[in-house]
Amino acid sequence: MSDSIRDQLLALGFSKRAPEKPRPAPTQGGKPSAKGAPGKHAAPGKPAAPARPDARKQGPREIDLAQAYALRARSEREAREQAEHQARERAREKRERKEKLAQLLVGKSLNIAEADVARHFEHAGKIRRVYVTAEQLAALNRGELGVVASAGRYILVDRDTALAAQALWPEVLLLLPEPGSEPSDDIPPDLVW
Repeated sequence: MSDSIRDQLLALGFSKRAPEKPRPAPTQGGKPSAKGAPGKHAAPGKPAAPARPDARKQGPREIDLAQAYALRARSEREAREQAEHQARERAREKRERKEKLAQLLVGKSLNIAEADVARHFEHAGKIRRVYVTAEQLAALNRGELGVVASAGRYILVDRDTALAAQALWPEVLLLLPEPGSEPSDDIPPDLVW
């Protein structure tokens, strides 16, 4: 019995390779698909890799890394553009308010260059001052005059102009005491520092 198992199987009628049975094509919706058929390049003993189904026909699936980065970049760009647009709108509105305030204050400033009495008030967390005459100091303390900030200056104006400026832009009105009211701090308004 020198015959090997291989020789014995060949003598019984087994061939070297078993014939491949044709495989049924994968179906989509009950119809055979040409994509599922083994291609020319498939090895004779290995089954063909299943064809990748079309992404549009597939339901929700995970997106690949490149698409995720593209989506994130697009959303960041849209958020940045929206923030820039809002900043431009705020700047435009601020510019318009400054122009209206400047038009309102034309010729209404009561500041006198020779004034030598300082009236102190708080603005932006610091003590500021505007120079007035003795008569203006008394009128300011009675609430007949007010102080408005415009173009980096403190402008002394009458009460009506100060209220109009406050209606236009509330942050510019810095000092306008109520007539007949006590000062909000314990410092006398006529105190000269």
